[in-house]
Amino acid sequence: MAEKMNPKDVRIVFMGTPEFAVPSLRRLVGEGYNVVGVVTVPDKPAGRGQKVHKSDVKVAAEELGLPVLQPVKLRDPEFVAAMEALKPDLGIVIAFRMLPEVIWAMPIYGTFNLHASLLPQYRGAAPINWAVINGEKKTGVTTFLLNHEIDKGAILCREELPIGVEDNVGSVYDKLMTMGAPLVTRTVDMIAAGEINPMPQEGIDESTLKPAPKIFKEDCRIDWSWSGERIVNFVRGLSPYPAAWGGMVKEGAEEEQSVKIFAAHFRSGAHTAECGVMESDCRTFIRVACADGWVTLDELQLAGKRRMAVRDLLLGFRDVQQCRFR
Repeated sequence: MAEKMNPKDVRIVFMGTPEFAVPSLRRLVGEGYNVVGVVTVPDKPAGRGQKVHKSDVKVAAEELGLPVLQPVKLRDPEFVAAMEALKPDLGIVIAFRMLPEVIWAMPIYGTFNLHASLLPQYRGAAPINWAVINGEKKTGVTTFLLNHEIDKGAILCREELPIGVEDNVGSVYDKLMTMGAPLVTRTVDMIAAGEINPMPQEGIDESTLKPAPKIFKEDCRIDWSWSGERIVNFVRGLSPYPAAWGGMVKEGAEEEQSVKIFAAHFRSGAHTAECGVMESDCRTFIRVACADGWVTLDELQLAGKRRMAVRDLLLGFRDVQQCRFR
């Protein structure tokens, strides 16, 4: 580790892309830390009009008057030279890309990452989703030093967050985003003061760890033969994005319709219905048979329609009793 410094004198290069990184950047600047540059993804066209879209981090950096670098390739000699010209003492990464060693090893204090789990659990691209999907009662944020392996560097600081039964991935995301900002500044303070004791992640029994791989659409399909608790946790862990879904078919039809489900609750109890069968009073509820009871759907979205509460949906969903989930 380098010699001790006043934390406000540490030359910081901040690297990030989405909204999750913005509160940390704003807190660093707002509290007088020396952010000398921001690195984010290049602007890209998005939406129907292919209007040029800036990352959330770039928008914030411009508002804060910070210089922004947007490399296409992180090993590009021009980008490496631009980084060297910033003379960084410390790199901070939040929801960016995997960095080459020439970048993360450049600052004298190294580079640390803010990860949205209690490492070493839930290494990977979707830690918040998987923690909720798996029915965890707590999660948190961790700062750790970057090394050659993804999410396996030495742990610096951690902060825990309880997960409530009403939480979904959206609410946990918002809480962790807010919680991450003071953890970032605390980590900077401790590094600068030489008060940090990095805890290596080596020697851990990998079989005890739960991974957090990237989630694709096909991973979001509900299997109605699961237990009700598992289905409800699955819905919570994917709501509001990317959203759990089921394939609904109408009696006598072969083609299924994709239905996104954003909220549901479960009541256990024996039944003789086949898993996936739907029941409804056509006014107030839709429930679906699962392995150990009924999952009542609270908020959903039919293909081509807007997201709505079940009571509102049923005002125009006249053939609900002729439908079921596969």
